[in-house]
Amino acid sequence: MTNPLLADWNTPFQIAPFDLISDDDFAPALEEAFAQHNSEIEAIAQNTDAPTFANTIEALEAAGSALEKVLSVFFTVAGADSNPAREDLQRAFSPRLAAHFAEISSNKALFQRVAAVWEQRDSLNLSDEQARVLMLEHRGFIRAGAALSGPQETRMKEIKGRLAVLGTQFTQNLLADERNWFLELAEDDLEGLPDFVIDAARAAGAEKDVDRPVVTLSRSLITPFLQSSSRRELRKKAFLASEARGANGGETDNRAIAAEILALREERANLLGYDTFAAYKLETEMAKTPEAVRKLLMDVWEPARRQANKDAEVLTAMMRNDGVNDDLAPWDWHYYTEKRRKVEHDLDEAALKPYFQLERMIEAAFDCATRLFGLEFKTLDVPLYHPDCRAWEVTRDGKHVAVFIGDYFARGSKRSGAWCSAMRAQAKFPKDQTPIVINVCNFAKADPALLSYNDARTLFHEFGHALHQMLSNVTYESVSGTSVARDFVELPSQLFEHWLEVPEVLHKFATHAKTGKAMPQEMLDKVLGAATFDMGFQTVEYVASALVDLAFHDGPAVVDPMAKQAEVLAGLGMPEAIRMRHATPHFAHVFAGDGYSSAYYSYMWSEVMDADAFDAFKEAGSPFDAERAKALETHILSKGGSQDAAELYVAFRGRLPGVEALLKGRGLAA
Repeated sequence: MTNPLLADWNTPFQIAPFDLISDDDFAPALEEAFAQHNSEIEAIAQNTDAPTFANTIEALEAAGSALEKVLSVFFTVAGADSNPAREDLQRAFSPRLAAHFAEISSNKALFQRVAAVWEQRDSLNLSDEQARVLMLEHRGFIRAGAALSGPQETRMKEIKGRLAVLGTQFTQNLLADERNWFLELAEDDLEGLPDFVIDAARAAGAEKDVDRPVVTLSRSLITPFLQSSSRRELRKKAFLASEARGANGGETDNRAIAAEILALREERANLLGYDTFAAYKLETEMAKTPEAVRKLLMDVWEPARRQANKDAEVLTAMMRNDGVNDDLAPWDWHYYTEKRRKVEHDLDEAALKPYFQLERMIEAAFDCATRLFGLEFKTLDVPLYHPDCRAWEVTRDGKHVAVFIGDYFARGSKRSGAWCSAMRAQAKFPKDQTPIVINVCNFAKADPALLSYNDARTLFHEFGHALHQMLSNVTYESVSGTSVARDFVELPSQLFEHWLEVPEVLHKFATHAKTGKAMPQEMLDKVLGAATFDMGFQTVEYVASALVDLAFHDGPAVVDPMAKQAEVLAGLGMPEAIRMRHATPHFAHVFAGDGYSSAYYSYMWSEVMDADAFDAFKEAGSPFDAERAKALETHILSKGGSQDAAELYVAFRGRLPGVEALLKGRGLAA
């Protein structure tokens, strides 16, 4: 019987046949896919014809389709619906994958062919996209160590394999800590909690097979608990448990893993001739240098810290009024900020939340995509990997554009956070393929499912990434969709968040779960008026994380990451009652893989652009201005990584932005 992962998928739009795939299929499918890919690579490397763009670069683009199919399914379920078997497979796969791709990048015959095409690039009459693909392919080989030989080459392979193992281990340790911890609540512990928090806590208890409500480390539950629980000792327990993820000692402790990862990264950069890992990593980003990153972050740090310290004084006074004579602590910040928000903006999370129904927010995101880009969404009835998942066909002018999958609810088998990935990326070579895009979130499951305003922003954010994938219109998959510089990839996602702030969008879709009535204008005004509320805190916790990440990678290898973290925060004058958004032992962005390593700043780099880009719509007189939407799609969303990111932004806006729009948007401008 043919392995379903390797068979032709005779399903609607060739979606993976999840109902036919079992965990037992992954290992044999991967072995077969490895063999196929090796055979394809060897055929390219040993081709006796003179190297050309077609027989070398395009041949590399076409190779590995079977491997891609297997991995797209595996990594989807491993991240969003893990189990012990899948965790075992991931531990086994990670070093094999690292070794497989290290073998390709160190294939001397293959590199010589790529280099030969690169040397004759000026005489090949390549299109702009082909020239870009060639440059990226050649640069990728160099940066992977293809020019190394002897002991250096051997050591590079060892480093890559070890980093793959450590990244997987870091992720699984974090998932284990998040899955295993929960705080049981007695009935009197529920006093003061809004109904939606109690409902979510009872649902979480049922999932944990506990006959009472529980608080878990899922952000959609722990954050509203910290905001609303009057029991300071319980808030402290929950906060410290979240803070301690990856640092609890024993088998799931990530601190030694983080130190080893940092040492290996520095060694890898040194082997390639770079002084630091940050210099190596940032060379390919818009920022280019650690100095440029540090300048951006420090330009924002001081205004944010100043605002956060002012806010801390207000919250401390509120705490004193409650008869608490202790110092303001991190487990107090959310609680007193929520009380302050109710006073200053008369916004009650419990009263607000029924207006942010998950279903209506999905409709809102779709409606904005329709008005901006002409996309239409129709429900698809297809087997998916979990009953919570749903799928839509995306069309424009009656023509199929993409498949969109949404997996919105938190569960113990899903890693924390939210993300977007393409199970299949858009491309026209070697054949036309439309994208299959998935958004994964961690919202509390209830009937109806209600979101916080920040949850709704998360939904819009991830859908912005999805639009970048769905509207991609390039020839080669290697530059498709979100295959762009790390500090450019967050521009479409963060930009799309702005449409949640458009009054007409909220007026239409922020309807009450029970009455169906639109959010009252007075409440709407308060929601929008509170957009920059507590922005000092939010900016400080983020920028602190980004500066620690940069410090980890811009200098000699860090022997003790926790000591380095403490040193950086002390040097910044980090406010006592605020912690980093991601402390080192659970900083998955940086340690689960190389993606955001020395690049966590990229959210803010992109925010400088997204604030400026949305100003373009304001200047045009409408958030749905057709000309600006067309320009956004033409110059950014459709282009993927087929051109330099700075060039794409200038083509859309006419210039590069400054930090002013960001500070103004965050309410931090002087």
